[in-house]
Amino acid sequence: MGSSSVESKMAHFGETQRRDAWWVEILPIIALMGGFSVYATFRALEGRYYEWWPYLSPFYSPLIDPHHHWLPQFITPAMLILAGPLGFRATCYYYRKALYRSFLLDPPACAVGESGKRNYKGETAFPFILQNVHRYFLYLAVIFLAFLWHDAYEAFFFRGRLGLLEFGVGVGSLVMLANVSLLSLYALSCHSLRHLAGGKLDCFSCTTFGPPRHTAWTWLSFLNDRHMRFAWASLISVGLTDFYIRSVAAGIIKDIRIL
Repeated sequence: MGSSSVESKMAHFGETQRRDAWWVEILPIIALMGGFSVYATFRALEGRYYEWWPYLSPFYSPLIDPHHHWLPQFITPAMLILAGPLGFRATCYYYRKALYRSFLLDPPACAVGESGKRNYKGETAFPFILQNVHRYFLYLAVIFLAFLWHDAYEAFFFRGRLGLLEFGVGVGSLVMLANVSLLSLYALSCHSLRHLAGGKLDCFSCTTFGPPRHTAWTWLSFLNDRHMRFAWASLISVGLTDFYIRSVAAGIIKDIRIL
């Protein structure tokens, strides 16, 4: 049987010889990413309830011109910075697979027919060639992580009776620490970072700083094997962190001081 006859059998969308429920895998991805996108858009446009001392929502960090001294009223501080984290996730190697399958259905799953005429060019033509800027979004993500770690640090210092800062632990403090930890693991498990550390090398002993780079590459490879888990865990944590801070700032719930 020639390749043309095989392609003709797979020409219709959804046609497959698979007997398992292949479509079940993409449903939670659609629900989770779709729900997060709607919520993040709402929060970026809302422009309120993003700060409750000493907590700052990750959607608004770093906080730029919150009092609109030069920023137009219809532009919220979140609109200025969300393109960075969004670009990092949208161009992520794992998320590209998830997005292509779940939202573009290109393909919907392995060995499942696609819709339309097959004219595969990979990521060599516009607009998908823009996915190759992922490494530069990684550099930008590291800068955002520095701000988020600073926010997590400040979340452990509350104003005392005399107005002085004193160390303390609230539920929000732990929420913010857990969130930035998961975001850091997501960034550290990035394929591009692993490639920069040593994935492009054929011989570690033949290059400068070979042994340290091999050690870093080994640890990053360990994290990279769990990249999908960190991707989803960090996506959920950043949404829940913002939701918690918004709820406290809006007076819906109270932050509990543990220490």
